[in-house]
Amino acid sequence: MSIFLNENSKVIVQGITGGEGTKHSTKMLAAGTNIVGGVNARKAGTTVEIGGKKLPVFATVEEAMKETGADVSVAFVPPKFTKDAVIEAIDAEIPLLVIITEGVPVHDSAYFWAHAVAKGNKTRIIGPNCPGIISPGKSNAGIIPADIAGAGKIGLVSKSGTLTYQMMYELREIGFSTAIGIGGDPVIGTTHIDALEAFEADPETAAIVMIGEIGGDAEERAAAYIKEHVTKPVVGYVAGFTAPEGKTMGHAGAIVSGSAGTAQAKKEALEAAGVKVGKTPSETADLMREIVAGL
Repeated sequence: MSIFLNENSKVIVQGITGGEGTKHSTKMLAAGTNIVGGVNARKAGTTVEIGGKKLPVFATVEEAMKETGADVSVAFVPPKFTKDAVIEAIDAEIPLLVIITEGVPVHDSAYFWAHAVAKGNKTRIIGPNCPGIISPGKSNAGIIPADIAGAGKIGLVSKSGTLTYQMMYELREIGFSTAIGIGGDPVIGTTHIDALEAFEADPETAAIVMIGEIGGDAEERAAAYIKEHVTKPVVGYVAGFTAPEGKTMGHAGAIVSGSAGTAQAKKEALEAAGVKVGKTPSETADLMREIVAGL
């Protein structure tokens, strides 16, 4: 099993003819992803050859879905065009939309998130500013390298792209049901809690790794959710223990004010919910190995 993405997922790429879209579509195809077409209004009606496969290019997401049965879109669209591309996908009611783009204005993210809610949450948004989602051996929607780890029984949800890759590599001998990078912007679609809920319901996910970072209160809210609703073992890591107070670090969401949002405060909240928290990614991986050995 996996969450949100599986071997039956039919994927389209918004921005397939651009440099990033072409490059990562090639890698997704090599990973076994069933890409069925792309979207670029200016090149509608043409085909593009990627990874030895000829793919049709459509004018809109709605048209692509009608012609191919697509149920997933991955958006490689420049920041200034992302809002329009996302609204188009939401209006077409595509079930899953993965927004890779970095640098999307927070106002735009807030707008399209609210638009998705107003439309009845028919489209699950992952991102923006995220590496995407991979169910190893089944499908890969985004930019997570497919050869880091194979299929297994760990679920991974992470704010950080690079820490997603590191944790997958650290635990490659066990493997993953699904790894999902939710992004670290202040406004994102899918949250830690959404992923935790899905992993809890997935019969083939036996344990969960949750990676957070300083800033905001998402990890504290996730800790409260774990305490109430998650029965599977969870290990955590919070990036930013050495960050100076009051300074913005990396992701736009990582802003600390006072004690709220610090790595220590998040660690304590998670531990109070029964989550084992590592001080480094490697220590966190060791904690997960101990748990899996005892399952």
